[in-house]
Amino acid sequence: MMESMLRVLKPLVERFPKLAMTYRLVHAAWALTEEPQMTPLGFKLAGNKAMQRGEFEVDETALVRKLLPQVDVLVNAGANIGYYCCMAASMGRKAIAFEPVALNVQFLIKNLESNGWMDRVEIYPLALCDKPGVVRIYGGGTGASLVAGWAGSSGQYSTLVAATTLDQALENRLHGLRCLILADIEGAEKAMLDGALDLLDQNPKPLWLMEIATVEHQPAGIALNPRLAATFQMFWDRGYEAWTATRPHRRILPEEIERVVTRQQHALSTYNFLFVETGKDIWHAPAA
Repeated sequence: MMESMLRVLKPLVERFPKLAMTYRLVHAAWALTEEPQMTPLGFKLAGNKAMQRGEFEVDETALVRKLLPQVDVLVNAGANIGYYCCMAASMGRKAIAFEPVALNVQFLIKNLESNGWMDRVEIYPLALCDKPGVVRIYGGGTGASLVAGWAGSSGQYSTLVAATTLDQALENRLHGLRCLILADIEGAEKAMLDGALDLLDQNPKPLWLMEIATVEHQPAGIALNPRLAATFQMFWDRGYEAWTATRPHRRILPEEIERVVTRQQHALSTYNFLFVETGKDIWHAPAA
């Protein structure tokens, strides 16, 4: 009943910024009363129906479950409510979560607590950028972004959050460990990588599973991600291969990205990519 009333009120209150903020606070408080539900993956989760039903990022979920047995630790940038952190914990892997949105952090903690995994995941309520400081984040839920106008987000729905870099947050503590870096940070990938140069170059090289939009969700007036080529080039310059994270998995070569940029159109079939040390075979390892 309460959920239905909030959905009806939403279009009305969005026209008034202060009323809209009050609406969001009430909606958040109500959402947090939800009981975690058992997922098909064997852990409990609250906060996202598609995740609860096993319908969220099906290809990416299968890939993460294949990769987790090959690593020692998951670093989850943009951890949201903890879907992938719970997955890692359920498979006996340690996870480090970075999530700047306060409501998402509350769900993340709730989901870990409901599974009894509070000691398996480190939580940092921070955004990841190219330098420490304070940044503005727009929107909420799974689409919160440091990019103004991302996915049509309103400048009225924003807040200031603390930020750091991956290198400063992690320092040298992951050196020598096999890492999977999972980043879903809605357009801020290049800035995050600029603050992760040590991590990019560490030995062994981490696996990086990242969402990098091409034409999707760009702010008004921008047809193609202006940082697309530079983001891929950071990996190629450091001895990585690029692959599609969705099936069928295929290698992405520099000339393909060059064609996309030159033609200003999407031709990659996905916006989720896996970056692997050149020559490393992760595809024939046993599945989880």
